Amino acid sequence: MLVAFLTAPEGVEQIELTDPWEAVTDTGDTPRLISTGSGRVQAFKHLDKADTFPVDLTVADTTVDEYGGLVLPGGVANPDALRMDERAVAFVREFFEAGKPVAAICHAPWTLVEADVVRGRTLTSWPSLRTDIRNAGGEWVDEQVRICDAGPNVLITSRKPADLKAFNAAFTAEFAKS
Repeated sequence: MLVAFLTAPEGVEQIELTDPWEAVTDTGDTPRLISTGSGRVQAFKHLDKADTFPVDLTVADTTVDEYGGLVLPGGVANPDALRMDERAVAFVREFFEAGKPVAAICHAPWTLVEADVVRGRTLTSWPSLRTDIRNAGGEWVDEQVRICDAGPNVLITSRKPADLKAFNAAFTAEFAKS
């Protein structure tokens, strides 16, 4: 199965990209780095620049039909940039409309809020997003990982890098079901 990892060209939290990427690879599935621009993605370790990663495809050059699931890594700047890009927001929304599983960690639910897909859903995130999630009609919980199937697809969310082990186990198990 192909798994889309959507990031902005800059600002993704490196460990929230690389750790889930490795988890997907370990299951035998194939991750693809999708971004709003071509070239390379500049990752960060908190506020410091880290490594860069090659973009496989832009959101303009791919469709949801190609993927079995979507992973949204966090980082403060990454989802903030994604939610300002109409094509990226539409790409995320299309996974929900297609009934495909979506996994989001840390600040990544900002993009879900912008896509208007959290209404009636229960999810977790970095704590500063709780008001945004509630205002968008979602229920925010402070849990290591939350799996919500109260919608057209399964949504797997986690709070922070310390939750990555649980996040990876949860989303890869859910993706395997699809």
